[in-house]
Amino acid sequence: MGYARVSTGLQNLDSQTDALKQHGCSKMFHDKISGTKKQRPGLEEALHYAHEGDTIVVWRLDRLGRNMQDLIQIVNNLNEHGISFHSLQESLTMDKSNATGHLMFHLFAAFAEFERNLIEERSAAGRDAARARGRLGGRPEKFGTKNIEMMKSLIESGTPIKDVAAKWGVSRTTIYRYLEKQ
Repeated sequence: MGYARVSTGLQNLDSQTDALKQHGCSKMFHDKISGTKKQRPGLEEALHYAHEGDTIVVWRLDRLGRNMQDLIQIVNNLNEHGISFHSLQESLTMDKSNATGHLMFHLFAAFAEFERNLIEERSAAGRDAARARGRLGGRPEKFGTKNIEMMKSLIESGTPIKDVAAKWGVSRTTIYRYLEKQ
């Protein structure tokens, strides 16, 4: 079965579908949607339609996945369900029934794990660099020193906490928390 995708409704699927038909695809699925969109109805339909032993064919790898991580996830999902994958432009076939295809699926799984590890390492390095510069992360404080001083003076002058909280549009607990930090 074939899957074709173009990024906008103004683009044409003809060249992809012609190539897929020429390759022998009898069942076609398609999307006219940006590859950045997580929800792609045609792809989801193809993945639900495919059964063990089937092959999903695309014109190029970038038509299937939004990015490398997405592509790896989709291919690994196909592997888990015994579905082969073929890309026409890259002349790439991943079929678990032969040694080369089996190796390719394992490589894709290794690349997925490698990419996850790289993301974790980059995130940790970014957090460490931010901490070294005095930034602790998390949500920015809602109130600055000036606002907190105003809250404090209102409370000291006898204004009830609930009124101070209402003035700033927060809960009483938030007011108490800011006053404790002072």
